[in-house]
Formats: sequence, C-alpha cells, structure tokens
Amino acid sequence: MKAKKLFYIGILLVALFVLWTVLVQTVDVQAIGPNETEVGFASLNDRFHEWTGVHMALYVITDWLGLVAIFCCMCLGGIGLIQLVKRKNLLKVDSDLLILGIYYLTVIFGYLIFEMIPINYRPILINGMIEASYPSSTTLLVLSVMPTIIFQSKRRITNIFFRKCVIEFSFLFSVFMVIARTVAGVHWLTDISGAIFLSAGLYLIYVSCVLFFDGKSKK
Repeated sequence: MKAKKLFYIGILLVALFVLWTVLVQTVDVQAIGPNETEVGFASLNDRFHEWTGVHMALYVITDWLGLVAIFCCMCLGGIGLIQLVKRKNLLKVDSDLLILGIYYLTVIFGYLIFEMIPINYRPILINGMIEASYPSSTTLLVLSVMPTIIFQSKRRITNIFFRKCVIEFSFLFSVFMVIARTVAGVHWLTDISGAIFLSAGLYLIYVSCVLFFDGKSKK
C-alpha cells in the first residue's frame, strides 16, 4: 500500500515537472538573459537574480562538490559489482541495487535530453559561452543521489553510529548544495525548482519500486 502511494506521488511530481517545463516556456517570457536569450517567469527570475547577485566562488565550490554525489554513485555501484562477481548472475544481485542502476541511468538520460534540447540558458556567460541551465544539473544530481544514500544506509549499514553519520551528512550536504547553487546566481530560480520537482518524483518512484519488490520477496 505504501509502495503504491509513493509511486503515485512520484508520478504526480514528474507530471508537475512536465507542467512546470511548459510554463517556463510560455509564461512571462522575456529576453532578459545574456545575448538576449529568452526566459520564462522573467519578472520573478530577474528579481531573484538581482537579489542574490552572482557568486562565482560558490559556483566553483558546488561544481567540485558535485563529485561527492558521483563518488557515492560509484560506491553503491561497487556493491552491486561485488555481488555480481560473487554470485555470477546479474539477476542474483539485490533487486534494490538493480533498480538503483536503472534509476541512475534514467537520471543521466534526463540530463542528456535537456543538454540537447535547452529550455533555458544561464543568467550569466560561462567562459564567454551561453550554457543550458534547465533543470539545474548539479541540483538534479545531488537530489537524485543523496536521498538514495540515506535510503540504502538504512537498509545496509548495521552500525548505528556510522549509519547516523552517513544519513546526517547526506541530508546536510543536500541542503547546502541546493541553497548554495540557488544563491550562486548561475541558474534562474525556475531552473532550481524544476530540478527539485524532477529529482523528487524520480526518487519516490525508485523507492516505491524497491518496496514493491520487497513485498513480493516476502510472499
């Protein structure tokens, strides 16, 4: 029952992301970006961007800290690889890890789509070039990966103190990254919002699938 509820909420959030993407392209569109690039919700985005300003140090720091999320992906992938080598059968790898692999591939696929089909461009030039900005890729990466670290830690780490440290670090790291990326001034506010909607939706769908297979294995 819980799995089904989480699945529906996840689908609703993904649908909200799709709606948000449409609105970003149609509501209050003005050429306020670099090289007169057009931006939806222009008044809101422009006002927020003026309020935060641009902080390149935060941009660089959060860019590099994105490697933490990638490292976490590799750690979980390593657990799955070890199981594959030991059990010599992909289908014998824990189902939550197999689903996690599909989930990560889905996130990567979504990122690539928006790199190829830009919705928004950044509010500033990066090395003299305009870059795709919607949804915020760093925010999407962090909020797609770090919640899975928390989820997997609760399932796999038996040492209570270590598990608590991992969970608290993952949570605080996620909060810091989202806030820092938002105020760095290298994305429009709607870029951050879009990443939050999409990552939350995909994560809940992942959790619901894991809980569904957990329920089947217990029967």
